[in-house]
Order: sequence, then C-alpha cells, then structure tokens
Amino acid sequence: MADGSSYNVNLYIYDLSKGLARQLSPMMLVIYGEEFFYGGGGITSCFPGGTILGMPDSIVDLGNTEVPQELFQEYLFSLRESTYRPEKYHLFENNCNTFSSEVAQFLTGTKIPSYITDLPSEVLATPFGQALRPFLDSVTVTPAGNNGMNGYGQL
Repeated sequence: MADGSSYNVNLYIYDLSKGLARQLSPMMLVIYGEEFFYGGGGITSCFPGGTILGMPDSIVDLGNTEVPQELFQEYLFSLRESTYRPEKYHLFENNCNTFSSEVAQFLTGTKIPSYITDLPSEVLATPFGQALRPFLDSVTVTPAGNNGMNGYGQL
C-alpha cells in the first residue's frame, strides 16, 4: 500500500439470548470506524455499537490490515451482489458469522476463530438442536444499523 496505513480489525460478539443460545449469536466486523454485518437485510453497516443490539458482549482483536477502504468497499459490493444477498441468508449455513469470517480472511489473511464458527454445528449435533432445527431454520437475524446507507457502508 502506497501510504503504509494500517487499520485495526475487530470482531464484535453479541449474545442475543443472554446466555441461552450464545452459539447462535451474531458476530460483526469492525474496521474503518464502522461495524459491518450480514443478516436478512443483506450487508449493512453502522457506527460501532450502533445496532439495536447495543454494545458487544466481547471484542476479539483480529489484527491489522493494509487494505485501503476503497478496495474494501469494492469487495463488499461484490459480496453483496453474489454470496451475501438478503434472500441468501440462512441461520446455519450463510449467516453473519460466515460473512465475518470471509471478510476477516480478506482483510487479515485469517478467518475468525473456529471456536466461534463451529458452535452452530455443535448445537445442531445435539438432540436439543435437532428438535429445534425446524424453528431455527426459519429465524432471520437483522440487527438494524442506524446509517440508512442503501444497505451497507458509507459509500
């Protein structure tokens, strides 16, 4: 990168159930002063901690990136047009965690920790998870941001 700028990348972790289903809770990526996430409304962003979920329960430092913001926005646009369209959201297979992991890989060369991404499949492997699966398959997580910017980013 020409100017040598480096940007910190953080993973914000929320527990929607306050302990009952922590493994199904959303993860959101924070970079360039914005919190990016994917849900039933597609790719969205807001100020860090600006969703209806409030402040995260924990923050994981994923390291730094030298990817310029403009390149990142182009990357998000391509994801928004392909893999992370609103109608492709699925609580277990294509969700905020898969989005955060893919974007973290692009920015830092490392996915989000597997102890986070593996939790939904661990829950589904239990009898309780199997019993709840029909209900959980219909769930859409859409933690609205407050940016009003056509679905994602402050472009």
